[in-house]
Amino acid sequence: MSELRLATRRSPLARIQAEFVRDRLRAHGIDAKLVHIETSGDINSDVPLSILGGQGVFAIEIQRAVLDGDADVAVHSAKDLPSVTPPGLVLASVPERRDAADVLVGRSLAGLGPGATVATGSPRRRALLLERRPDLQIVDLRGSMATRLARAEQDGIDAVVTAAAALERLDQSNVVAERLDTEWFVPQVGQGALALETRDDDTDTIATLAKITDADAYEAVKAERAFLAELGAGCSIPAGAYATMSDGIISLRGVMLAADGSRSVRGSVEGRDPGLLGVALARQLRDDDGGADLPGWEG
Repeated sequence: MSELRLATRRSPLARIQAEFVRDRLRAHGIDAKLVHIETSGDINSDVPLSILGGQGVFAIEIQRAVLDGDADVAVHSAKDLPSVTPPGLVLASVPERRDAADVLVGRSLAGLGPGATVATGSPRRRALLLERRPDLQIVDLRGSMATRLARAEQDGIDAVVTAAAALERLDQSNVVAERLDTEWFVPQVGQGALALETRDDDTDTIATLAKITDADAYEAVKAERAFLAELGAGCSIPAGAYATMSDGIISLRGVMLAADGSRSVRGSVEGRDPGLLGVALARQLRDDDGGADLPGWEG
C-alpha cells in the first residue's frame, strides 16, 4: 500500500493525536503522513460552540477531505464527530482509548468557594457542575488547550473543566486539581477516544486500520454513538454516555439534564450489541424516566 494520508486539524492536540496514529501505523510497517485541514470550529474560535452548532464543527471539513480524495483517513477526537456517519464514509477504527473522565484545573470542586467562577464551553459540563453546585458561576470558554489552561485562576476564573485524555496526550496531567468521577460526571460521547474514518469503498485502508483497532474501545464508542444518534437532532439538552467492556459485555451509562442542572435522569444497560444498547438507553432516559419533560427535548 502507498503512503496513507491522514487528515487532521492543525491544533497542537490534534497533531499529537494524528502523530500517534501515524506512529501506530508505522509500527505495522505502513507509511503515513499528515494532511492539515482548517475546520470551521478553528476559524471561528471566538464564537461559542452553542452558536456554531456544536458537534461537527471540528469534523466536517476533515470528512470532506477524505470524500474528495485529498486524504485517505480522517483522524478525529471521537467526541467531535456528529452522531451519524455521512454517506460514503465508515468509522473504520478506534485505537486504544485514554481516560474518558473530565477534570478540573485550578481548584478542586471542594476547593471552590461559594459563587466561584468555572469556565467551560460544554453544555454538558455546565449542567453537571450546576447539578452538584448550583451556586457556581459558569462562563464560556473556547480556544486552544494552552489558552484554556491559562484561564485557570486568571481574570476572575477559579477553575476550568477539560478532558483528562487531552492533558495526558499533551503530557500536562500535573495541572489536574481533581478528576471528576465518571459515575456522576458522565463523559461526553466518545471522550478520550480517537475515531478514524475512511471511504466505505476503500477496502485496503479499512483492512489496514483494523490493525490498530482496539476492539473493546471500538465497541464502547459504537454504543455511545448509538445513544447519541437515537436522541437525534431534536435533542438540545445536555447529555452524556460512557461505555466500558468486560468479558465481551458492554456496560453503558448515560445522563440527560436540564441546562441549569436542576433536573436530570440517569440510567444504565448491559449487553453485547452496541447499537441496540445505545438505542435502549436513549429511549429509557427519554421515555421511561421522564426525560421527555426536560426543557430542550423535542423528540
